Amino acid sequence: MSRYRLHYAPDNASLAVRLALEELGQSYETVLVDRAARAQAQPAFRRVNPAGRIPALETPQGPIFETAAILLHLADTHGALAPRPDAADRGIFLSHLFFLSNTVQAELRLLAYPETYVGREAPAAAAALRARVKRNLSWHLDLVEAAAGAGHGWLGAEVPSVADLLLACLLRWFAIYPPGETGWYDLSGRPALRRVAARVETREAARRAAAAEGLGPSPFTAPELPDPPEGSAV
Repeated sequence: MSRYRLHYAPDNASLAVRLALEELGQSYETVLVDRAARAQAQPAFRRVNPAGRIPALETPQGPIFETAAILLHLADTHGALAPRPDAADRGIFLSHLFFLSNTVQAELRLLAYPETYVGREAPAAAAALRARVKRNLSWHLDLVEAAAGAGHGWLGAEVPSVADLLLACLLRWFAIYPPGETGWYDLSGRPALRRVAARVETREAARRAAAAEGLGPSPFTAPELPDPPEGSAV
């Protein structure tokens, strides 16, 4: 029996968790959350994640939700992919991991689904929100570029951390989501971020995850819209 059950949808935030499980060599089962049928809002999924968002991970200690919490739990449980709890750089690592999750990923959600926040009847407000978020994200990516290029062992290193895995996923999504709204995104002046995408992509874990979710041959350096064998990314 697998130790973990990952409730996922293709090319969603669960991708970072799948990458971590693969990197750690952990056995796990996947449970599709069918976004096309709004399964994330149904009682069956909310019993695992009461917030009704993807992902959720069932563990021997019980279910966990929120991407950064899952990633940190896996890293600490298996003693890899993050600085130890007593390490001198643990605090700054946590700052960047949660910045990626709580700020950068959250703003990507604003960019992808502005109507959720301003209403479908307010296209001008949605356009204004997207423009503001794009400016914020460009600035935030500059901050992450500086951290990834600073020589830390937990961001931009040869062996990825859970922060690198989440960052690679974010870089993928910026390039393809939402379709028609990606012209703001440019890594030409951000070499450290390009290296993160390339290093994660060469990992066997990434190849297995890409095959499982239909992400194409270059999921992080040259992303394309997914063609998943099951379920829907949106």
